[in-house]
Formats: sequence, C-alpha cells, structure tokens
Amino acid sequence: MYKILTKKELSQGVLLFELEAPRIAKKAEPGQFVIVRTDEEGERVPLTIADFDREKGTITIIFQEVGASTKQLGSFGEGDSILDLVGPLGKKTHIEKMGNVICIGGGIGVAPIYPIARGMKRAGNHVISIMGARNKDILILEEEMNAVNDEVYITTDDGSKGHKGFVTDQLKMLIDSGMEISTVIAIGPVVMMRSVAETTRPYGIKTLVSLNPIMVDGTGMCGGCRVQVGDESKFACVDGPEFDAHQVDFAGLMSRQRMYKTQEAAHECHCANQAKKQGGDCQCHSH
Repeated sequence: MYKILTKKELSQGVLLFELEAPRIAKKAEPGQFVIVRTDEEGERVPLTIADFDREKGTITIIFQEVGASTKQLGSFGEGDSILDLVGPLGKKTHIEKMGNVICIGGGIGVAPIYPIARGMKRAGNHVISIMGARNKDILILEEEMNAVNDEVYITTDDGSKGHKGFVTDQLKMLIDSGMEISTVIAIGPVVMMRSVAETTRPYGIKTLVSLNPIMVDGTGMCGGCRVQVGDESKFACVDGPEFDAHQVDFAGLMSRQRMYKTQEAAHECHCANQAKKQGGDCQCHSH
C-alpha cells in the first residue's frame, strides 16, 4: 500500500499526488513512469513520475481525470492508500551537457517535462521551455518551470496568457532566430508532438517525444503499447517511452489510441448510471 501524503488540484480536473514510495524514489530518474492500481478491481494506469525526493522517500504523480479509472483515483484523499504502484519503468531520459535544449510541454505534458528540464539545467545546458495550453486557467507548474529554466515561453490557444497560438509557433520563432538548437524534447497530446516533429524535421534538429500509448503490464509482455518507429516495431514501456520523433508513425499511433473509445464510453455510461441509482458520485469501485 502506498499512502497519499499530499493532494493538490493544479487546475480543473488535474490533480497532484505526493506518494510515500521510498524504494521507487531511490531509483527514479527523469523520463520514467509508474503503473498505478487503486484496488483489486482497478485498471492499471501508467503515469509519468513528475518529481521524486530520495531523502523523503516520495514520488509525485500528476494526472487528469478523463476516464473512469482516473476519476476513481481522483476520489482518493490525503491519508488514503493506493494498492499497487509499480516502477520506476521505462528508460530514463539521456541527460548530458549538449548546449541549447528546448523542452516543450503541452497541457498535462508539462508534468513529465518538468523533471527533464530540471535535469538538463543541472547538467549545464541552456534550457528553454515552451508551455502550451488551451487557456491560462489550465496552465500548470508555472512557478516550478520558471525555477529550473533559463527561459520560459507560454502559449495559449485563446491568447489569455503569453503568445496566442501553439507551441510550434514559438518553436519556429526560436529556430528562425538562428539559435543553434541541440535537442528538442516534446511531451503532450499526440497531435502536438506530431506538429513539433514536422516543425523541426526540415532543419534536421534532433527531436524526441515521450509516448504513452495503451499499456497494460508495463514490462513488454502484453504488446499493447506497440508503436512503429522507422522500420521497427517497438514497445513504449521497455524501449521508450522516448523515441526519435522523426521516426515515429504518428498516424498508426493515433489509430491505436482510438481503438477502445467505444468501450471507454460504455464504461463511462455504466458508471454514470450506477451513480444515479446510488444518488451520489460515481466511484466505480469503492476504496
């Protein structure tokens, strides 16, 4: 059992949990993830490690309540315990002194980009981060990102904060400025990562994306997280989660992400109906 020490709402439907997990905290590195299971009947949910503290023996996860399982997880409070927490999983981000590094986080993708930006800064790089969101109300970790970057740019779809437009607009401006960019790392919605890849491709700028496809066991056994990278079929859980953005088959990835939309919608409907019958909020499984 893993106790929730801290629970914070970062924006509407986006929650931060600090969890007591000393063995995972001891080994965790930027870019890695854990798989969470709330109870015996719970779904296995992969979540990136947004932070870790080896001395306190804690890790931080940040997630958005989008489906039945994450909504159930969000119903837990400080002092509650999560049944299973497996990790750290996946390969850590390769961090060394490279020069100018651009880290791009779209929406909830700012959470996993944070420890990477911090690690790159500590390695002696000039780190520039671009944070993107639909509007200013759903931006997360602004203060934390400002503390670990040399420069931070904010873009919002509606122009409510920073540049009105997309992260790729700001990225193109940095490229056009003549800056020598060693690496771009992008994490966020698949369509955003694909756009970043297409923006850097003509310039031959090394670009990495972190993929979070459908995943079950997180150890390479189920094959659910299979992605096409160049001429090879890879498993995001053990071969990634980071891959060369210019080699990722984004069309195939997006198709696989939509595979279980019908089942997800049916489960949401079932949970909503159960909640109505019980006269309360849907928790799907009691904890």
